Parts: sequence; C-alpha cells; structure tokens
Amino acid sequence: MNEKTRLLIVDDEADLLAELSALLSRSGFEVRTERDGAAALAAILEWHPALVVLDVLMPRMDGREALRRLREMNNWTPVILLTQVGSSAERALSLQEGADDYLNKPFDPLELVARIQAILRRLGRSTYAAARHLISGELVVDRQTRQAVLRGRALNLTTRAFGVLEYLMLNAGEIVSRDRLLNEVWGWAYAVETRAVDVRIAEIRKALDSESDLIETLVGQGYRFLGDVQGR
Repeated sequence: MNEKTRLLIVDDEADLLAELSALLSRSGFEVRTERDGAAALAAILEWHPALVVLDVLMPRMDGREALRRLREMNNWTPVILLTQVGSSAERALSLQEGADDYLNKPFDPLELVARIQAILRRLGRSTYAAARHLISGELVVDRQTRQAVLRGRALNLTTRAFGVLEYLMLNAGEIVSRDRLLNEVWGWAYAVETRAVDVRIAEIRKALDSESDLIETLVGQGYRFLGDVQGR
C-alpha cells in the first residue's frame, strides 16, 4: 500500500484544527496537528511532513517566528501561512519570509485543499522538496532569496524564469510539458499563451550560456533538465 503524504496543521483554534484534520484525512493525507509554533518546529524536525499549514497568531511562538527559524535551519519544507490580514503588503511579507503561499482567514477549507495539492504537484516527487539550495555542478539555485548563480555569477532571471528553472530542477530527468509548466509556475487561473514558456526557456538558456544544454527540448513533448541535482 502506498504511503500517505504527511501534512502538519498548526493552529490554536481547536475547532478549526478538528475540521481541517477531518477534511484532509478524507482527502487522502496523513494529518498531524499542533497548537503553537514551538511544537510545530519540533514536529517538522521529527516527523518530516511534506507540507505545513501554519497559523500566524498563536501563543508561545507565532507562525512568523516559527517560519523564520525553520528557514534559518535551511529547511525548505513548503509552508502555507494562515493570516488575518488580506492586504497586498501582508501577502508580500508572507512570501518574503519564506512562505510558499498564504490564505486569509476566514477561508474556504476546500480552497486550502486545492492550494496544498497545487504546491505538492509543483514540487513533484523531488527528494529535495525541503532543501533551500538546488545544486547541479556549478549552478546553484537559492529558493529563499530566489536567486540563481552559475560559477559565482548571478543569472538575474525574471520571476517566471526562475520558477521554470526551479521546477525543472525539482523534476530533473523528467519530461515536463508546456501545459504543466503553465499550470504549476504561472498558476491555473493565469491567462497566458503557450509561447510564454518558450520565452522563459530562452531566457534561462541565454543566462546559462555555455551550460545551456542542461535544458533539453523534446519537440511536441516539453522540456527536461539533464543535470544531476542535489539539495542542501
């Protein structure tokens, strides 16, 4: 029998924890719950969940502090923050602090399930989903600062190009279609033409220069990252 994907849900609201735990369990996940940031950190290090849903306002240690400490340990386990302020500034702060996504309370629990599934699809089956750095030879991708460096030279990629490179490296050796890149990097609700993927691939290849052959084009199928990838 296949092992279930582990999710850690952290919130000080008992009723919400019970509701989300039941829903996510019915959705096929193995769920563990905690009530504060300190307990969340301990659970992440001991239980190794695939993803964490983390409330911001909690006793003992709030979600932002827990997330900051987690990233300082170079642990890149995906985190969805639950906040109570829906401003663009709040969203920007959440992402700058290392969150993969955020939801503003109150929210539709089914939307949370969709967000979780989207992040897990984006990460694929990568062994390095929790790693801060993706490394292939002299190419280093820092997922916290959103910077790619080749032989000490910053590649200065656009946000979308960085997302494409990150996704291809997380799924190294696998053929990734244009539609899949559009869905996972741009987002399913983002109206964009298929040509946008080709433009970002060209941008990455130009930045990689002599290492441009790390990305293979398979006509009619998609793209594949050919280098060996390690996580750190």
